[in-house]
Order: sequence, then structure tokens, then C-alpha cells
Amino acid sequence: MSTISLERATVRVPSNDGDLTILEETSLELTEQRIALVGPNGSGKSTLARLLNGLVTATTGRVLVDGLDVARQGRDVRRRVGFVFTDPAAQLVMPTVVEDVALSLRRTHRDKEGRRRAALQVLASYGLGELADRSVHTLSGGQRQLLALAGVLATGPGVLVADEPTTLLDLANSRRIGELLLGLPQQLVLVTHDLDLAARCERALLVDGGRVVADGEAAEVVAHYRTTA
Repeated sequence: MSTISLERATVRVPSNDGDLTILEETSLELTEQRIALVGPNGSGKSTLARLLNGLVTATTGRVLVDGLDVARQGRDVRRRVGFVFTDPAAQLVMPTVVEDVALSLRRTHRDKEGRRRAALQVLASYGLGELADRSVHTLSGGQRQLLALAGVLATGPGVLVADEPTTLLDLANSRRIGELLLGLPQQLVLVTHDLDLAARCERALLVDGGRVVADGEAAEVVAHYRTTA
């Protein structure tokens, strides 16, 4: 497992009334395979998650992944840390299913035909092979999210950060994506409102008001959140 460290990290953004603090000073070390971030909307949990691969930059302090400084060595960190958004439309940018996965493979497969063959193998492994030449715009919500996951995982990250990946899905697809995530060999940092899913992780952080207010064994943190929400 990777070691992810936040060292007195804060996030502040400008506002009309001066700087607005999104994340209060936070120090953490994350080493477990499956880590859940839970809390109410606007609590800062997505901001915390986005610090881990540089989508958000710490205002003060620093964030390290296996000793690599996210702010200074962002390219190397992003090769280790993949990110999946709530809405797959944010990352599905190519016209067809196979082209979208092939785009993720452009660094490791320089040859166009070799890249397509590798992309087809990735799609087949996620049960999407028959959709290879379909427009991404014709896919169901569950298929789009699965494709977004496949594209990120095709690059071979050691860590996957998933920001509310089941929020826009129906119950069946939420369960499908949830089971896939929990079964991955990658280290998983999961931002979720699905407390049953969060409770199945090893560790959970409860974020509220820009602070980590509870941190520990996932089932215990989730139980605490249920009683205080």
C-alpha cells in the first residue's frame, strides 16, 4: 500500500469577505487499502480527496504520496493516483467507448493499433467489449461510470480516489460499482454518502465543517455519523 500524508494542509479560497477556509489544518497518514471519507454536503471531504492527486492545491502545508510532493511532483503523483469523478461526463472526452480507453493508454502504447488492441482488452475485462464502437453518449449511467473507471484503471495507478462514484446511479448500478471498487487491488480512497458501502472499508474519516472530526475503524465512524447526522 502507498503512504499518503497530509502535513498541516489547509485549503483556502478567495471570497468577497476575505479568504474562505474550505479545509482547516489537517495532518493525516493514510496507509489502509480501503479508506472512506464521509460527511454532509459542503463539509470539505471532496476537497480533501482532491488534494491527493493535485486537483486541489494546499494553501499551506503539503501533501505527499510515497514521499512525492503533490504540488512539486504532480505528474509523478498522478501516475500513481487515479481519480474518478461523480459524473463520468467530466472525464469521458472521446466519441466512442474504445477511443476513450485508448486515450488513457497513449503514454504506454505509442502505436495506434496496439493502443486499440490494449483498449479492447481493458473493455473486455470490465464486460464492456461489445460496446467498443458505441458512442459514449448512448451509454446508460452505469455503463458510463464503469467506462470512466476502466479508463482510469487502465493506466495502472496504485491508488484510486473515487469522489461519490455511485451518487448519480440507480440502486442496481450503485451496488455493481460499489462491489467493483471494494474488490480492486488498488488502494481506494472513497468519498461517499453510501454509509453501508463506507462501513465496509477498513478506515473512515468523518469530515464536517472543514475538519476531520472522527477517524478510525470504518464501522465505528459510520455508526457515530449515523447518530449525529
